[in-house]
Amino acid sequence: MRMRSKTVLAANLALLLAAVVIGATTTHTGDWDPVGLLVALLVLATGSDLLALDVRGLRLSGCFAAVMLAGVLLGPAPAITIALMPIAVDALRRRPDAITLIANLATFATFALVGGLLVRAVDVTAQADAWMAASVIVIFMVTNLLNFALIYGYRVMTLGWSWRAGLRDMYAPVVPAQLGIGVMTVAIVFAVRHTGPGALVVLAPIVLVFQWLLRTAIAAFERGLELEDRNRELASLQFGLISAMLKTLALRDNMTARHSAAVARYACAMADELGLTEAEQELIHTAALFHDIGKFIFSDSILLSKRGLTEEEYAIVRSHPEVGAEVIQGIEGYGAVAEIVLNHHERIDGLGYPHGIVGEEIPLGSRIIAVADTYDVITGRDTYQEPRSTTQAFAELRRSAGTQLDPDLVELFIELMTSRGVVFRHAVAEDFEAELALERRVSAYAAPRKAA
Repeated sequence: MRMRSKTVLAANLALLLAAVVIGATTTHTGDWDPVGLLVALLVLATGSDLLALDVRGLRLSGCFAAVMLAGVLLGPAPAITIALMPIAVDALRRRPDAITLIANLATFATFALVGGLLVRAVDVTAQADAWMAASVIVIFMVTNLLNFALIYGYRVMTLGWSWRAGLRDMYAPVVPAQLGIGVMTVAIVFAVRHTGPGALVVLAPIVLVFQWLLRTAIAAFERGLELEDRNRELASLQFGLISAMLKTLALRDNMTARHSAAVARYACAMADELGLTEAEQELIHTAALFHDIGKFIFSDSILLSKRGLTEEEYAIVRSHPEVGAEVIQGIEGYGAVAEIVLNHHERIDGLGYPHGIVGEEIPLGSRIIAVADTYDVITGRDTYQEPRSTTQAFAELRRSAGTQLDPDLVELFIELMTSRGVVFRHAVAEDFEAELALERRVSAYAAPRKAA
């Protein structure tokens, strides 16, 4: 047996022994009366545990409610007895290993003891109805959290599970249901308090029905997680295919790929300067990365040409926004990206392509990319002309403002470049890879998104 397993076993044995001893020394003779109530709670705890559901290695049942009822209506020692009975019955059915069995016994005995002692310390049964209800609910949820911590802590110690993931994926989704069981526990306490133990016979089936509903809810939650995982895998595949196209384009024409990365950096900086949300910035950054992806249809005679294009070749060039948008549209959740890519060659004066839309009819992301695109074509080393200075580029942007480019965005870009000095180093591979950040984008766009 590994040292960690021995440590876990020893700790749980000590916890179990301490719970039993404390429970025995704090019990009163009257805690075990009426016997009928004790038997009814034993049956409820054992029966509900037989209907327990497994959620990623954890068992959920109405047993907890029965134990808390015992803590409120009887005392700590009866609560421990009722908590341990379902574990013993389950051990006969499942034959768990010794470490798991002791861990389960220690966990149930501990939360039963703590719940019972808290009830006694607060003197719940001596309070007015409203305060009693509030006290029972609070003690129920505190003890429930302790129960989860003990059970999940065993997995953390033995299997290396993550606390954060457990709280997020296992505990948080069932809190509303557990709160509901807590409310029903209060209702049963009220009924027993005012009408006698016989009320338990009527109300116990409600706990079992609620447990069945909880089973259904958890099953739906699990199916949702599976669907989320599949969506992420599909997004990864789809995004990977387009990214592969971008990198393939980079192998054919390094200038176009690095130009796209530069435009992405400038466009994202503009979106940030405009005060757009992080999600909107990411949307524009991604669209800028892929704005020229449609150029993969270009033949080398077009892509690498240093001569004037024929009319037929120019028609092919003008088609690349539509081709790129069609490819990107194939990724679920990328409709907004595709729309920006489709319109990045539209002009403010309506003389752009493919649809000749005007002014603010052009999506903001497309107008931002148009400014960044024009600047990098003028200044970038990876373009088809001799790079010009920043001053010359600013002058050219201002000449195009109001016709080709959005004049407000032109001035914002110039101010941004002057004050913040955003730079893309075309010759540095790290700058190119940093703009791609493929794994982060797969994660961000795994879930479907509405088109902007």
